Amino acid sequence: MTMHRRAVLSGILGGAAAFGLPRITFAAGEVQRVDDLIARMTIEEKAGQMTCLADAFRPFNPPNPQAGIQDEKRLSEEIRKGRVGCLFNGIGVAGARRAQELAVKESRLGIPLLFAGDVIHGLKTIFPVPLAEASSFDPELARSTARAMAVEATAAGLHLTFAPMADVARDQRWGRVVEGSGEDVTLTALLSAARVHGFQGRDLRRADSLLACPKHFAAYGAVAGGLEYGSVDISDETLRETHLPPFAASFAAGALTTMAAFSEINGVPATADRALLTDTLRGEMEFRGFVFSDYTADEELIAHGYAEDERDAARLAVLAGVDMSMQSGLYIRYLPELVKSGAVPMGTVDVAVRRILYVKLAMGLFDNPWRSLDEEAERTRIATPAHRALARDAAGRSIVLLKNSGVLPIDPSQGQKIALIGPFGEDRDNVYGPWAFYGDPGKGVDLATGLRAALPDAAKLAVEPGCGMDGPIDGGIARAVEIAKSADIVLLAIGESQTMSGEAQSRTTIEIPAAQQALADAIGATGKPVVVLLRHGRALALHGSVADAQAILATWFLGSESGHAVADVLFGTVNPSGKLPVSFPWESGQEPFFYDRKSTGRPVVDNRTEYRARYTTTDNSARFPFGHGLSYTEFVLDNLKLSDSAMRWDDTVEISVRITNKGSRRGSEVAQLYIRDRVASRTRPIRELKAMQRVSLSPGESRTIHFSLIRKDLEFIGQGSKRIAEPGMFDIWVGQSSTGGLHTQIELYAAALPKN
Repeated sequence: MTMHRRAVLSGILGGAAAFGLPRITFAAGEVQRVDDLIARMTIEEKAGQMTCLADAFRPFNPPNPQAGIQDEKRLSEEIRKGRVGCLFNGIGVAGARRAQELAVKESRLGIPLLFAGDVIHGLKTIFPVPLAEASSFDPELARSTARAMAVEATAAGLHLTFAPMADVARDQRWGRVVEGSGEDVTLTALLSAARVHGFQGRDLRRADSLLACPKHFAAYGAVAGGLEYGSVDISDETLRETHLPPFAASFAAGALTTMAAFSEINGVPATADRALLTDTLRGEMEFRGFVFSDYTADEELIAHGYAEDERDAARLAVLAGVDMSMQSGLYIRYLPELVKSGAVPMGTVDVAVRRILYVKLAMGLFDNPWRSLDEEAERTRIATPAHRALARDAAGRSIVLLKNSGVLPIDPSQGQKIALIGPFGEDRDNVYGPWAFYGDPGKGVDLATGLRAALPDAAKLAVEPGCGMDGPIDGGIARAVEIAKSADIVLLAIGESQTMSGEAQSRTTIEIPAAQQALADAIGATGKPVVVLLRHGRALALHGSVADAQAILATWFLGSESGHAVADVLFGTVNPSGKLPVSFPWESGQEPFFYDRKSTGRPVVDNRTEYRARYTTTDNSARFPFGHGLSYTEFVLDNLKLSDSAMRWDDTVEISVRITNKGSRRGSEVAQLYIRDRVASRTRPIRELKAMQRVSLSPGESRTIHFSLIRKDLEFIGQGSKRIAEPGMFDIWVGQSSTGGLHTQIELYAAALPKN
């Protein structure tokens, strides 16, 4: 399957009207139904449809910060008065039915509620965190896991998930790197679109269709210093070239909601940015759904220093294009008076309400307000064996083999003594990862359990934590060293706890905690072969005995089947095929770091002078680059060919390369196509991923794969924020990561080629 950047760039620039229907066909009677409702609604009922509150009927995740209504009785009264349009972050059919009964049967207009929740990487069956799954470089896998999540979430009484996170994240200090697809625009766009397709399915009106809400619009992944809720200072060119394409791909895939970012962009908070939410989103990008604020983000305009008070915050948000206010309650409190005073036109409110009602109509809620509220589905479609099997498969395909000196895979039939050392060996509290608060505690498979299940003799495994996740244990290192000395091989299970990644978990250093590093160095000093099993939600800077280990596996947070999946890879049942979606730096201080950086006028490769773009402690490269990932077999690329070394303005150039498995195991490789525009009116990155293709081959097998390039693939955002291509020479690489690879070049001509 070839995955191409071209598909993700369409629809970014347009010029359509800012308001209109979602991209779905309604019968005339359905449109009239919405119009009639709006004509009958009071301003309070309109503000109610624009209000989303925490679900007090089936509370699951405590609101943070505490805000809004916290009890079922008060919330029931608000629903009866038509003052609520959406409830979020509660699960369970019985509670949802109680709330929907109030909305449909006891409110004046009977408009059904929308039930939303944060199903980011699983409901009860927990799949790998999105960043881990991005390592598969496989949109079809992302679609499959999203479909399984949708089946479980809708069986638990949800209609919408606040996912996927479509933010391109280029600073690993930011905790929410874990929630997205990494540092590359093409990979993020492809996976975001795949997740939208998976969540929503083929028919929005099906009971198992889960509305997607790509977030955070826009450029939240560019917060300065990787600081959560921080500011973004960004050029319009970078915004459009790097941060908007994943959203465009998500909307093209059918997403009908999105969420405004917490952050400000160039001095204007996204929640109050009309140029962003109306002119760009609805005008140029032709988005036809509705926009959520993030949690109390409209109220936070005051703390930003952008709004005078709550009334002013509500005014700014609704005029900017925020259709639904989450948890603050500002719209229900202030919109009636704002409209009455003329500060907010009634037409603006009507447009927002119409967008929300059209989405409810599109998903069939008016005809069947009880869709996704089925007790039988709740009993039979959650945490099924098929979903657990998919979770194990996804976890195995998400593991990245960063380094291997030949110690892996381990042959369990040889009877080696294995020492599992580190705080994550028998830990079950950190197998799921952040944003899995619906998962049942203790039901994830830890490493020790997975290894024992795979070993012919479980007694060959000795386990010792050695230290805590963030501190020492009395005598822990001494015991771990003794166990290591008596073992044939050591598995060192170290890294981050799941509370170290996710929202509000920005870190100044992205390194192994000191207590764990001390343990690793002590184990390394024994001279025993060491395999590091990293648990993490971001790229890490590795040092000492961790970096020097004989093998390193990036195992991320893999979800319900973590222990089994890691055992599958360690013992060779699964041949690792993951590729890094983020660059691992040498040092924390390199952040933000990403592979498609600029050359500068004095590039690091210029050895003529010490005055070049480098640090005095390390150069500007990655320890493990974007796209890197090893296998237990050897793949070789050769025979790179172009159909033509010259590309006419409207022609296509075909690129072919042969991949051969020269090893002794069947395996899977991802061939990656990168380009560089050598000379342009705006400096271009040293490489840009344009396409990728996964190939599975048996030992000795070869296959020729094909890519195609057209002018659109060579475009960039130029002056005036317009997408342009310029004639000239382009470098092309086809390789196994963002460094190295087979190289060739093409020349783009503006017109017909000159005659000989």
